[in-house]
Amino acid sequence: MKASSERLAQLSRMEEARRQTQRQLDMIDRQIIRRMTALIPQLGRKRSGYRCGKPPDPSAFLERYRSNLAAITAERQPEIDALSRKLARQDTAIEMLRSRCAPESRPARDDPECKDECRSPADRCPRKRHGAAA
Repeated sequence: MKASSERLAQLSRMEEARRQTQRQLDMIDRQIIRRMTALIPQLGRKRSGYRCGKPPDPSAFLERYRSNLAAITAERQPEIDALSRKLARQDTAIEMLRSRCAPESRPARDDPECKDECRSPADRCPRKRHGAAA
């Protein structure tokens, strides 16, 4: 019993560490989006009006947007790659720990009580998820 509760506590700590890593990745994505949003007015100014009867090229803005997005993302790519690798390692470790949970201690997946702490949040009952209709 004690080993099982220790595993569950360790699993809880590992899942929290994984959530923190995911939050860091999400924060980087938001920072990139924020920088690109701030650049949009500057990208649009380069567009000239009609010259000699030719309309402005709409693909030019898109090209400038994509090149700036690639540059900003490239600046953060080492950090993104490191966090992605860390997230993959954490997922593997969590799955290994879950697989070590004794099968006899786990109720069946269709058990209405859903007391299995070793399941991932996605596998748990919908009524236990926030925002899900019961």
